[in-house]
Amino acid sequence: MRRVVLYTVFLLLVASCGRAGADDDSGAVPGAPAGVTATAGSSTSVHVMWNAVSAADGVRAYEVYRDRAKVADVPAGEHMVDVVRLRPATAYVFSVRARDRAGRLGPPSREVTATTPAATAADRSAPTPPGRLTGRSAGSTAVQLSWTASRDDRKVVSYDVYQGGVKIHSVGGAQTATVVTGLRPGTRYAFTVRARDAADNLSPAAGPLRLTTAPGTDDGRDTAPGSFRVTSHEADGAYYLDLSWVPPRTDGTVGEYQLQLDGRTATSLVWGADAPRDRAAYSFYAGGEPGVRHRLRLRARLPDGSWGGWSAERVATTGAGR
Repeated sequence: MRRVVLYTVFLLLVASCGRAGADDDSGAVPGAPAGVTATAGSSTSVHVMWNAVSAADGVRAYEVYRDRAKVADVPAGEHMVDVVRLRPATAYVFSVRARDRAGRLGPPSREVTATTPAATAADRSAPTPPGRLTGRSAGSTAVQLSWTASRDDRKVVSYDVYQGGVKIHSVGGAQTATVVTGLRPGTRYAFTVRARDAADNLSPAAGPLRLTTAPGTDDGRDTAPGSFRVTSHEADGAYYLDLSWVPPRTDGTVGEYQLQLDGRTATSLVWGADAPRDRAAYSFYAGGEPGVRHRLRLRARLPDGSWGGWSAERVATTGAGR
């Protein structure tokens, strides 16, 4: 059901989280995710990561298991999750499975183990920021980052890597370098790094460090929403603008968009795991006055944490239909 809200209000569209039918034996199921890692993020959380899986029908979601019990459903465009509400000083075993768009569930990945550190009583002191954040392009789809260690009155448990304000990577507290993969060729990124201690205190950010990946065969120009259309309708004496578009084709599902109205950011649109893949739509209140002209365009948040290109700009007038 479409939900209408004021365009100045943040919208959270939570799609159905139900599993799509029973597992189907027909056709090829997705493969087991590779590259699974698990790193304690604090005394009560573990950061799990894996590589993307290819499937004939496309991957719809990933299922994350802790000690063989499912604990998370992750959208296809994401390849990591923080498993929270764990016990301190406890070893856990994690694995990941892929489910395709036909509802078929693939085999589990190899199991990996992570142990949460002991809890620290009344620790409200955050680590210092990581120092000397540096990096370089490591080809067309990856960058290498390094930094000097943070200091903490207890112990740094992990480092979180952010791109454009989105957490995209995490490593253990003894590690001061990493390679971030899954990026776009010829694209400029801004990275920051924050330290985390066992009590989940986060340091201030180091950075931003701006790096550009090397050119490649995919220059990122196909990241804009396609076939963007805007119409207007009237209901109960009020006017609404109705948007529709084709999501950009990426490695996984695009679950967030930013809408620009008359040159200014109007709202963010966020779907759950079942974000639309073939055609998306959104409607919002545009006031009670007919004949008002608006300019609109849209862009998508991509799985690598960056914003894609803007759609073509469309013009719509309230009460004019198109």
